[in-house]
Amino acid sequence: MLVVTGKAIYANNCAACHGEALQGQPNWRQRLPNGRLPAPPHDKTGHTWHHPDAMLFDMVKNGLVPGKTAPPGYESDMPAYAGILTDEEIVAVLAYIKSDWPPKVLQAQKEVTLQRRQ
Repeated sequence: MLVVTGKAIYANNCAACHGEALQGQPNWRQRLPNGRLPAPPHDKTGHTWHHPDAMLFDMVKNGLVPGKTAPPGYESDMPAYAGILTDEEIVAVLAYIKSDWPPKVLQAQKEVTLQRRQ
């Protein structure tokens, strides 16, 4: 149920930038004319799974904050969803994204999360 809910929330709030199939924007590693990077994919080809759960949650809730969830000086088009999505809805979106990852990628992200907690 959490994944189904997350898929609907993702479709309404995230897919416009990150793609309906989690594929991200084209050429997501190449800067746009404004110096910002396109939205990355959230599937196994992106780097979402490189981040621990708490950071992923923080990125969605508060946007990319330079020096916290992004490198110092980093500028992004990623909006903050605090006040738009509840904490439970953010968790559901992340559950949906993770449901697309193969077991090996899911395990790698789980290990990153566990290492960060230590």
